Amino acid sequence: MKRPRVIAMLWLAVLTVAGCSGFNPPAADKEKADDAYKRGDYATAFKEYRQLAEQGDAWAQFNLGWMYSNGKGVVQDDAKAVQWYRQAAEQGDAGAQFNLGWMYSNGKGVVQDDAKAVQWYRQAAEQGDAEAQYNLGWMYRQGKGVARDNAKAFQWYRQAAEQGDAVAQHNLGVMYAEGKGVARDAARAVQWYRQA
Repeated sequence: MKRPRVIAMLWLAVLTVAGCSGFNPPAADKEKADDAYKRGDYATAFKEYRQLAEQGDAWAQFNLGWMYSNGKGVVQDDAKAVQWYRQAAEQGDAGAQFNLGWMYSNGKGVVQDDAKAVQWYRQAAEQGDAEAQYNLGWMYRQGKGVARDNAKAFQWYRQAAEQGDAVAQHNLGVMYAEGKGVARDAARAVQWYRQA
């Protein structure tokens, strides 16, 4: 009688410790998937990512999107890439939000839609993604999906430039040189050109 109770208590202790320590059995699968991808074993990576993605793992969903977008271990399929990017993006994954914005901007796997591209770029940009900040600046500068607004373009370019994005740094130089979205300032233009 005491033995089953001890086993039950030990099992309860294991479950309690596992729950308190953030025990996550699929973590090993993430590592296995990432390692397989790095080795070029895309079939194993795909299998592992797919299992995790179906369990709601945003990193795995992003990676499946990447694999479909680039034809790594699967037949290249932009529509499936969009499907997986969207799932990760809706969970707040900035990389997936950026890629989904790019897919909308370029009409890959979806009907081309600049307004939706802006929506997804903005979500990634607000999380600090420099590429999304640059692209959002470009969208404002060109009036794609939003009203043309040089001041907002400048703001987004600056955020990307401050993170080291060379193209954004160059574009800030141009905006200072032309006085677009900011007061004309040749010295600052040169400063940003140098950084670029």
